[in-house]
Amino acid sequence: MSLPDREKTELSRLLRRVALAGLVGSLALVSACTVRPLYSNAPLSTGASANAELASIAVKPVKTRYAQQVRNNLIFGFGRGAGEPASPLYSLDLTVTEAVESSALVQVQTDQDEPTAGSVTLTASYTLTDMKTGAVITVGKRAITSSFDRPRQEFASYRAQIDAENRAARELAEALQLSIAQDLARHGKAAA
Repeated sequence: MSLPDREKTELSRLLRRVALAGLVGSLALVSACTVRPLYSNAPLSTGASANAELASIAVKPVKTRYAQQVRNNLIFGFGRGAGEPASPLYSLDLTVTEAVESSALVQVQTDQDEPTAGSVTLTASYTLTDMKTGAVITVGKRAITSSFDRPRQEFASYRAQIDAENRAARELAEALQLSIAQDLARHGKAAA
């Protein structure tokens, strides 16, 4: 049996101390974090609860079918099914653009490639404004992509694209709702 090597034991002690210091340092950083539920009853910027504040957002009219889908889903989500607010505190200006691409091509018996899969990308840019002061609270941009199959039938392909647009619009509205709620929470902390 041999005695432990002195250099190895000192090195292992040093590594243990560094690991312990790293652990203590990371615990100190984590303890500084605060977490609170986004949709809690705690007030945001105006003293109202998050749900009440989101329900007081009026979404301006849009021009395209897919933008209208996003707008309708936002109104439903903000008001929890209650519709548009009677006296809104905030105004949301929404611009939605669409990009449709062929994702996959398959070789057919002819000399042409025929698309068999596609994707719809909806991108929304928004500006949230305080109705009383006219001050811009936040500006943001979100995008969602939804895939779809392109069968050989023209109507079936068109309908699949419409369904993908509707899915993307629903998901985009949910992402916008979360983003705007976070922006309002940040604005409330800055105002306080």
